[in-house]
Amino acid sequence: MRIIDQRLLPGKLVERELRSLDDVTDAIRTLAVRGAPAIGIAGAMGLVAVLAPNESQSRERLLALASAAAAEIRATRPTAVNLPWALERMLKCAERSEGDGYRVLQALRAEATAILEEDRAMCRRIGEHGVGLLHDGMRVLTHCNAGALATGGMGTALAPIYVAAERGWNIEVFVDESRPLLQGSRLTAWELQRANIPVTILTDGMAASLMRERGIDLCIVGADRIAANGDVANKIGTYGLAITARYHDVPLAVAAPTSTIDVSTRAGSDIEIEQRPPDEVKVIGGVSAAPGGVSVYNPAFDVTPAALIAAIITDQRVHRPPFHFAD
Repeated sequence: MRIIDQRLLPGKLVERELRSLDDVTDAIRTLAVRGAPAIGIAGAMGLVAVLAPNESQSRERLLALASAAAAEIRATRPTAVNLPWALERMLKCAERSEGDGYRVLQALRAEATAILEEDRAMCRRIGEHGVGLLHDGMRVLTHCNAGALATGGMGTALAPIYVAAERGWNIEVFVDESRPLLQGSRLTAWELQRANIPVTILTDGMAASLMRERGIDLCIVGADRIAANGDVANKIGTYGLAITARYHDVPLAVAAPTSTIDVSTRAGSDIEIEQRPPDEVKVIGGVSAAPGGVSVYNPAFDVTPAALIAAIITDQRVHRPPFHFAD
């Protein structure tokens, strides 16, 4: 499996080939590949890459290896629902496939490819649905990175912006740096600049002043898990952005594939929030940014209550409050 190592952007565009279970789990855990849809795809394709050297094994042996490898890959990122969703889909495919280990692996390869292709189509549908929330000349604020780097296609939160650009609309985008790993300034700004879409970066703490002094028409963000009641887990800082947007009467929309909706999770309070290593805050570019020994609070995500969300854009349609998702 070949990925872009997102940790090195925007300074270097480096592709990595992942072949072993350690390669795959390390890449997902360390955010070399990240974004809820993208890690779902990486989990599925990574499982095939891990199993490839064992294609001559018996069906029973390959199924056992697949189950064990999937469990390790699943454990790398607990918050985003797309990863366990994709791996569960892969395991079900393996169980219903027929023939020896080689045929099981071929079925898994086809299933992983289907997950990738479906994600590309999903991004396009999100863009087509979401563009209805935009108009020419709009000023949009986004958080973290929910673009092409986070998916198999054009992205989720950025998809409506890309569709608007295809229509010749002038959309000016503002993007929070998104602490602690600066995924907004490093990745989203890099993407949009390459697409010739006007983009301005700001630190997370500047969003309120931006809304008051220069005006924002819409906030649009991605999601890593959406609870049945519409509560949304997304990159840390989204909750604060939603509160700020509500105060300034700026609608906040969430864009995510239907697979990100977890109907088994009743509310945001039931979502497990991943805690990241302290050095992601204390060290920036290899340089210490905090005193040694100081404690660090570093959740990767926060939960935005459904009451603060104006719309949830999926590949099926635009959902409006009150949100209620069920099987």
